[in-house]
Amino acid sequence: MRGSSRAAALAGSKALDAALSGGVDRAALGDELLAVTGLVDGNATLRRALGDPSREATEKQALAERLLAGKVSPEAVAVVRDLVGQRWSTERDLSDTIENLAVESILAAAEQQGRLDSVEDELFRFERVVAGNPELRDALTNRQGDAGRKAQLVSQLLEGKASAETVRLARQSVLAPRGRRLDRTLEQYLGLAAKRREQLTAVVTAATELDQSQRDRLAAALQRIYGKAVLLQVVVEPEVLGGIRVQVGDEVVDGTVLRRLDEARRHLAG
Repeated sequence: MRGSSRAAALAGSKALDAALSGGVDRAALGDELLAVTGLVDGNATLRRALGDPSREATEKQALAERLLAGKVSPEAVAVVRDLVGQRWSTERDLSDTIENLAVESILAAAEQQGRLDSVEDELFRFERVVAGNPELRDALTNRQGDAGRKAQLVSQLLEGKASAETVRLARQSVLAPRGRRLDRTLEQYLGLAAKRREQLTAVVTAATELDQSQRDRLAAALQRIYGKAVLLQVVVEPEVLGGIRVQVGDEVVDGTVLRRLDEARRHLAG
């Protein structure tokens, strides 16, 4: 996001914090804001009207209130009213921010129940299961696919095995990707979860599962490097043979045997 949108998104975050601190049903607020995201995405005229930087803020806020009052909670109206009153660089920035705040509200519901870490881990596992099964991935990401069938597949994968918040966000990522790949959508959600916990996430690829002492030592080492808590997401891939690969954001440290063999082969070929 460019400057004006960044400032607008920050104002929106403050509006959401105010709503959450007031004792609102966080999961319900998240659902309402996701519905608003869908409404804005699905109506180009409305999207332009709410995101137009040349229109008076009060005019846009009045429009939002007319559309939403009585259909969603007063807290949802207040958050959207605050958002549309800001100045946005692009219309997409507005709808992206509404979606982000919706996801944050659902994550805040999980946090309230003491299961935010579980939700993050479950979403990560869901992404890995889908990525590792081409047939399932095609069924969930086919734009011409039946929405009911997609929702049913998500339920079969997660119902009874994951928290309500995980199921809700997984279903949203599949049914409303908003032009993104599924893995990118889930990556966005995971980033919001990490932000809420104020810690980093490290994706660790290893040939075998790490035991708890290995996890603790690696997490402590990464915390010393980055200066904040680091949550490990461990992916077991036997083909790496040995060693580990660690990715934190865009930074990658690859110490796997496979990587070293590849380097040796390139050296010999040269």
